[in-house]
Amino acid sequence: MFIMPGIYKGMKRGPQVIQPKDIGIIISFTGIGKESVCVDAGTGSGWLAVSLARICKEVYSYDVREDFIKIAEKNRNMFGLSNLFLKKGDVTKSIKERNVDLVTLDMPSAEKALSSAKRALKVGGIVVGYTPHMEQAKAFVMKLNSLKFRDIMTVEVIVRDIMIRKEGVRPSNTGLWHTAYITFGTKT
Repeated sequence: MFIMPGIYKGMKRGPQVIQPKDIGIIISFTGIGKESVCVDAGTGSGWLAVSLARICKEVYSYDVREDFIKIAEKNRNMFGLSNLFLKKGDVTKSIKERNVDLVTLDMPSAEKALSSAKRALKVGGIVVGYTPHMEQAKAFVMKLNSLKFRDIMTVEVIVRDIMIRKEGVRPSNTGLWHTAYITFGTKT
């Protein structure tokens, strides 16, 4: 049985959330840290936005739905994060911030937001697409290529629980399998 780790146990959920296994790879592969400024689009319940704000200088998280923003506000307030700014807006049309280190896109048709993301990123900044279906990942990568991003890579993270018993050790029949394909691209 998969047990939710650490801070995520007490966080509120509304829409589907980005799981800790995926948040970890986003943080580690992008190299963000205490001086990083990030834009997160598709706030949802705010799990990724909260995780980013706990380690970054500033996080601006956009969603088109007010009800999702309210859930994310509760999660932000649980940790007293004054560096997490929740904004109602459509990032396929515009991202106000400039020279940011990271833009994450967890939304339907994420490739439609890539032009806005590119304008927001500094040179060397990274965009991350979080797409549940292979067709979405393909569309995202094709758009990254057309916009001349470099170092494009798509991964999937799978967690297998291991049963450790006196009788022997083996993978359990449960785990946290597919959640999404995570694509990274660097602005040239």
